[in-house]
Amino acid sequence: MTEMLYRKMKKATPDLSILGFGCMRFPLKESGQIDEEKTTWMIRYAIDHGVNYIDTAYPYHNGESEPVVGRALAEGYRENVHLATKLPSWLIKSREEMDKYLDEQLTRLRTDSIDFYLLHGLTQPFWENLSALGVTDFLDDAIADERIRYAGFSFHDNTKVFKEIVKSYDWTFAQIQYNFMDEHYQAGTKGLKYAAKKGLGIVVMEPIRGGLLAKELPGISEIWKKADVQQTPAEWALRWVWNHPEVTVVLSGMSAPEQVRQNVDLTENGLPNSLTKAELTLFKNVKEELEKRIIIPCTGCKYCMPCPHGVSIPECFEYYNRGHRRRRGTDPTDLFGVPRRCHGRHSKVRILLPGVRGVRREMPPESPDPR
Repeated sequence: MTEMLYRKMKKATPDLSILGFGCMRFPLKESGQIDEEKTTWMIRYAIDHGVNYIDTAYPYHNGESEPVVGRALAEGYRENVHLATKLPSWLIKSREEMDKYLDEQLTRLRTDSIDFYLLHGLTQPFWENLSALGVTDFLDDAIADERIRYAGFSFHDNTKVFKEIVKSYDWTFAQIQYNFMDEHYQAGTKGLKYAAKKGLGIVVMEPIRGGLLAKELPGISEIWKKADVQQTPAEWALRWVWNHPEVTVVLSGMSAPEQVRQNVDLTENGLPNSLTKAELTLFKNVKEELEKRIIIPCTGCKYCMPCPHGVSIPECFEYYNRGHRRRRGTDPTDLFGVPRRCHGRHSKVRILLPGVRGVRREMPPESPDPR
């Protein structure tokens, strides 16, 4: 049995497992609802094998993730984990609503306290709105009355904004998107090191970029085979993040029992500063090859949804990237219903989405996403 590795945040007491269970991609039934029996087994298996950080959020799975997690943590499992969830920043219109959502989340999660509470998906506009409404006072009060233990934020903007937010409050931790393809994306390596220097723990999301970095792709697999030690693409991707001593927890949005088993087994190699120079060169080579094939860096997080035109935006981007990777042409007769002009609320989506008009839907699937 693999022995789980743990790391600490400077401003928090508990030892945290280097693998955290992200609760955004649970297995689904044909109806589209969460397969709760399978999900409960997966969460409990992870906990039984040393995972002690569970990360969910108010909107995940259309609001069903938190209640499912709350039920999965019954029968004594809640006492064995550090639970994280997030205030839905974009929904907040008043100071009172902050308390309203937190109290609702406590009920949904069947707990009296959230261990790690984040402001969800901060961008400059969200942060400015929350600040004006008194969010730091809300966090102070919630810590004082023990509804939450530690305060943090997840982030989706540029490094400058990230640093401004880090300086604005006595945060315990920050959650950022980070993988070997995204060293200079959003907070990036500069933000990672800046936050760590300020004493913040770092939780990483999308270490496998929505599953892309775990796929066996022609040309990429051949690069990995040059390594002295053979590992799966998923293991290489996770090890790259764990290699950074600034990182405390790496989240994996696991959607199948086998993924949970595999990821738990991978943690034994998750030591900081453990990659060799030769191995780091392989990452550079893989990154260069992938950059030739990926036009739109979409992780499938679905934060851009719902689309006011009913367009499945992540699906469009996936087929567009897949077509480019296969170097196939496009068919202008199949438009996915993409409008000529996009008026969505996400600026990057407004820029990118019209460009996928004409991508074929009937493209053969790639190998299943193992993460």
